[in-house]
Amino acid sequence: MAAARPQPAITDAQNAPYLEGLNDEQRTAVLAMEGPVLMLAGAGTGKTRALTTRLAHILNTGRASPWQVLAVTFTNKAAREMKERIAKLVGDNVEGMKWLGTFHSIAAQILRRHAELAGLKSSFTILDADDQTRLAKQVVEAANIDEKRWTGRALAYMIDAWKNRGLTPDKVPANEAYHFADGKAIDLYRAYQARLQTLNAADFGDLLVHNLTIFQNNPEVLEEYQKRFRYMLVDEYQDTNIAQYLWLRLLAQKHKNICCVGDDDQSIYGWRGAEVENILRFEKDFPGANVIRLERNYRSTPSILGAASGLIAANAARLGKTLWTDADEGEKVKIRGVWDGEEEARIIGDDIEAEQSKGRSLSDMAVLVRASFQMRAFEERFNTLGLAYRVVGGPRFYEREESRDALSYLRLIRSADDDLAFDRIVNKPKRGLGDKALQILHKIARAQGAPLMAAARIALESDELHAAARRSLVNFVDTIDRWSRDAKDMAPADLAELVLEESGYIDMWKNSKSPQAPGKLDNLKELIQAVSEFDTLEAYLDHVALVSEINDDAGEGQVWLMTLHAAKGLEFPVVFLPGWEEEIFPSKRSLDENGNAALEEERRLAYVGITRAEESCRISFAANRQIYGRWQAAMPSRFIDELPEEHVEVVSEPGLYGNAASSFASHSDFDGVKLRNGAYYDNPGWRRARAATARPSAKPPLIEGRGATVSVSAPGKSKFKKGQRVFHQKFGYGTIASVDGQKLTVNFEHSGSKKVIDSFVEAA
Repeated sequence: MAAARPQPAITDAQNAPYLEGLNDEQRTAVLAMEGPVLMLAGAGTGKTRALTTRLAHILNTGRASPWQVLAVTFTNKAAREMKERIAKLVGDNVEGMKWLGTFHSIAAQILRRHAELAGLKSSFTILDADDQTRLAKQVVEAANIDEKRWTGRALAYMIDAWKNRGLTPDKVPANEAYHFADGKAIDLYRAYQARLQTLNAADFGDLLVHNLTIFQNNPEVLEEYQKRFRYMLVDEYQDTNIAQYLWLRLLAQKHKNICCVGDDDQSIYGWRGAEVENILRFEKDFPGANVIRLERNYRSTPSILGAASGLIAANAARLGKTLWTDADEGEKVKIRGVWDGEEEARIIGDDIEAEQSKGRSLSDMAVLVRASFQMRAFEERFNTLGLAYRVVGGPRFYEREESRDALSYLRLIRSADDDLAFDRIVNKPKRGLGDKALQILHKIARAQGAPLMAAARIALESDELHAAARRSLVNFVDTIDRWSRDAKDMAPADLAELVLEESGYIDMWKNSKSPQAPGKLDNLKELIQAVSEFDTLEAYLDHVALVSEINDDAGEGQVWLMTLHAAKGLEFPVVFLPGWEEEIFPSKRSLDENGNAALEEERRLAYVGITRAEESCRISFAANRQIYGRWQAAMPSRFIDELPEEHVEVVSEPGLYGNAASSFASHSDFDGVKLRNGAYYDNPGWRRARAATARPSAKPPLIEGRGATVSVSAPGKSKFKKGQRVFHQKFGYGTIASVDGQKLTVNFEHSGSKKVIDSFVEAA
């Protein structure tokens, strides 16, 4: 049936009720009906209102019927909210908007209609992520490739990355074949696609890639949809990947009435395929495009906006805009240096309690971290204080898969009767103990009324298990027994590290190509650090059990705890931004992998963090971090030095830090950071730090004036001598065993022998 003609325009409706309350730039964006429009919408500038009002205006003025408008978002939640907002403006008209949804939902509709052109039936199945991984594993195994080395999960991740770029097997660059299975990657991709076709199935990436193939190979089909979509609206355009970009560009070529809404300064999803270049080249893709900047912010104070704008100005890859507000100036962004991560969590917890005592709800406050492993210290502190909190975007620290696995190893070492722990880790990582072997153990356990570990010993004395399973089980039981003996003499943290290494659990995640693997490894390091705070394994496991039992009191609100990525699109009156240190933020891993492009994305992430705050933004960094059970001096993030002085306030806590920062002077490797592309980043704050000398009086403040400026003592011969008694903030009292320049070996009374820098200790 031919599509109905759009109704003639009712009116240009310059004074329509839904236009009331829009500012000048929003109104311009709504009324710019002809040709391509880029709505460059800064954080908190009301872009959703402008987008939905524009869509309502298109329908109310009869420029297009509801079914002739394509409106795409990134999440089903965003699509529902958009539909609800439009319904309030245009009423029942919204029910005819069958092309309002996510990229994948709309692409699926199109593919259902033309499935045969992609070698599928219209009844095709859409596979979820788990199905994709299992299918990729089958393809790897069918090719006689070692699945332990080249996992199905890694292949599925690689194929998904290619599909995000719109690449079918014949379009993948030949050199990329060597990224997997010694050059077989593209052949495996072909086999994977062939298997999908046999199953009459498509994965999420296929939905757009098949659309592109159909459009490119069948011009008449493309023309049908180009004619149909008189107007196109795209939300969060800065987050589009290449496949989505190509899809939109093809569909917009006839009418060119495409309106893309986005913010190049908030493009933070490069790790999952988003291309900030898509929004940067909009004017080149659509000559004559009307670029409208929404710069009036309705969320934050001038100080917060000034700090964020000054920071993001350091990025080269941006179109540029200046956020402003007519709100009261408000408090400046606070920057605070602390001794270590534990102290950081304590101070932030105290600040939250102070705000609560003034009548502020806990739900008005958020702690936003760069990486999930940072959450552990805050969860511990909030539980100690009895503060209700909510982790967004994932489970709590001790509820994560890797935490549960590690704890199960430690629980089984403490108690051989712990069947739940045994069941969880007996074959994790894979040891060749399949379902049949485990069924035998459970059968013996039930018959004997014994725990599974005892059943395993009984099974080893029988012929129930085949040889391979028997060997694996012998090794597992013997290893658990050995660790149990070691636990009597080893420090708990050393034992935890030994167990995770010898079990192969660390290697399992190191060899995984899953995008979650690096984060899981970081969380395991953080868990070992947590163990190091306890004298016995029993004390630590009891602590974890008690922490897990604490219930949230949702009646009085909950503090929000989440990563910066998860916080995008949200806003809070009070925002805490901890861990602003080099190698944490910006992330060392990101910079190592993608150089200057990653640095700019990390800076955009910092910008997102600051602009989540409505009234108060508090940034903190630590002088020391305990990473994998070892103390390391930490440098303030370069982003701190990029914040404009007039919008920040440095908070110093006299007497808290000692000469912690003076250790920086002995770290010559902090002269600068060499990026992957060969560029050399030199932080002026670090230069000032190395040039400064400590005051002769005890305990100078950690930071002076602003940013990364720190007080340091000049390197040279230590003032301490062998045999001298000293005190260390973390390790307590001890006696110096040897002196090497500024490096001391100290025998501490309760912590054993440690190597420390002399600036970390004081005479006892």
